[in-house]
Amino acid sequence: MSTILITGAYRGLGFAAAKQLLRDGHTVVVTARELSKAERAAAELGARAHAVHLDVSDAVSVGVAAQEVARSVGSLDALINNAAVLLDGQTPLLELDPDVLRQTLDTNVVGALRAVQGLLPLLRKSKQPRIVNVSSGGGQFEGNSGGWAPTYCTSKSALNMLTVQLATALPDFCVNAVCPGWCRTEMGGAAADRSPEEGADTIAWLATESPFSDSGGFYRDRARIAW
Repeated sequence: MSTILITGAYRGLGFAAAKQLLRDGHTVVVTARELSKAERAAAELGARAHAVHLDVSDAVSVGVAAQEVARSVGSLDALINNAAVLLDGQTPLLELDPDVLRQTLDTNVVGALRAVQGLLPLLRKSKQPRIVNVSSGGGQFEGNSGGWAPTYCTSKSALNMLTVQLATALPDFCVNAVCPGWCRTEMGGAAADRSPEEGADTIAWLATESPFSDSGGFYRDRARIAW
């Protein structure tokens, strides 16, 4: 069984992925920007869920979290970069304050890199370490009409490229990105056509069961899709 850390796991897709992984017998480190939220989620999830404070926008927080994870579980087999922000919504790109893009990239892309760098020593202890970056169809170039949440979509395109770069930089890892689809979460809204559990399925699969040699791809419903 694996030990998996999920950023932003106190609700939505992260929480749903944690539930599935725990149900399958794995150990999960549940993280959130507020420790109390991580602790509530871990209490609901059960004994094999460990709560850790981790703010991916803060390098110091990532470092402290890595130390806590080392003390509590010792090593990691997988990192799921799930934490993200959506700050622009329906606002047209040319009407946005450019700082919104900076803030979005800092969490959704730079934050993922911070998490990888900070937790890398723990992941290297695994025989088959994995990294899963939770992306979005909004980040695809092929077939993307654009317009909605332009800074969020830009960040997910950048996260996809980060995935490719990490797969090259970490040839002994399995590194992939995932499009969970439009899910009924706080971010996705009640009108979305998928449940969090449906969206989390491929996330959990990539973190534990997908072919380890298939690295550097973009997946939806357990199948590769176009960037």
